[in-house]
Amino acid sequence: MQIIIVTPDGELYNEEVDQVVVSSKTNGDYGILKDHMPIISTIDTGYIKLERAELVYYVVIINGVVQNHNNVISVIAQDAFIGNTKEQAFANLNEIREARVEENKKRNLELAKAERELKKQIKQTGAGNV
Repeated sequence: MQIIIVTPDGELYNEEVDQVVVSSKTNGDYGILKDHMPIISTIDTGYIKLERAELVYYVVIINGVVQNHNNVISVIAQDAFIGNTKEQAFANLNEIREARVEENKKRNLELAKAERELKKQIKQTGAGNV
């Protein structure tokens, strides 16, 4: 079976797998094996366990859709993070989210400074007075 996992940042994973286990808070857990019937499901916050021979990977999924049709599993997710264990995948998610929060704080601070400077310049030039 082929599994393709994509996010707004692009393709995260595109490989052959032997089996997949999907775990979601709202839909519970279910497995997908070769020649599984077609399905479409959602994942609010959960993970997908990917198994291929001896290898096992976990992909944490945030707000995703899973579709299986003709042995091709397509996953479209708002966010997805891979790890060797469930815990590692969730840790990767938390680390990246914390970095995004810090980056957003910096951007907001820079925007506030730029806005203050713009207001100061408008006031100095009298551009706002007609």
